[in-house]
Amino acid sequence: MRTNTHSDFIFSPITEVLKDAVTASSGIGKGIETFPLYDYVMQSTFLKATGFQEQKMKCICWEIATFDYEYRYEFTKTPLGECSSYSEKQKIYRELINQLKKNGLVFSDINIDKEAILRSAFSEISGIFSKSNLSIWAQREFVNFEKLLVGINANHFANDKGSLFSNPLLQEIYQNHLYRHRNRTAHNTSSYQQNLPTLATLIKEEYKFENYFVYFFLLSLIDKIFIALYNKYLELIDVN
Repeated sequence: MRTNTHSDFIFSPITEVLKDAVTASSGIGKGIETFPLYDYVMQSTFLKATGFQEQKMKCICWEIATFDYEYRYEFTKTPLGECSSYSEKQKIYRELINQLKKNGLVFSDINIDKEAILRSAFSEISGIFSKSNLSIWAQREFVNFEKLLVGINANHFANDKGSLFSNPLLQEIYQNHLYRHRNRTAHNTSSYQQNLPTLATLIKEEYKFENYFVYFFLLSLIDKIFIALYNKYLELIDVN
């Protein structure tokens, strides 16, 4: 299989960013005096992880443009954007599916076992943060994260290849929570806005999704899906 600098980066798992954060914070201790560090560490890690994924999306597009001249024309004509919104990631996902079909793979054979990827991403995030300072500093958030799979229809998620997240709950969390938080932190809007949620916000059921562990799970899930599809794409490019 042909690889290059872009491919090496594309195959690098986003979880390495998270493991670095756990390692860096492990020597701080777990006393109550360390709790104020939680938001600082998690926000910094979140920005690194979202930036990591945005660059990976762009690298995938550049790689496709290297081999597909029609796509290269469209790619250079239309600005790519930051590749941070769900719609931008969905567009790149569908382009990868399109490339697989262009290179001879029947749509019904594009099987990356999304259900297994879903459970693998969940298990990996749980394993990375379990017993770490970060899960101890935010026990309630970590418990809410571990209950997340109850609300996800894994079979429905697995069977739809046309959408990155066919599951409406995952789409809702990404668009209305993760992406909004990404914009708040990236543009530092909390510096001039009230930074604390109101009591009315806190009691809402969906507030449990305002959760870094949930965000990292979704980012890892997306990462694994794109790595699996890109791997299939490279295999077909090598054959053709």
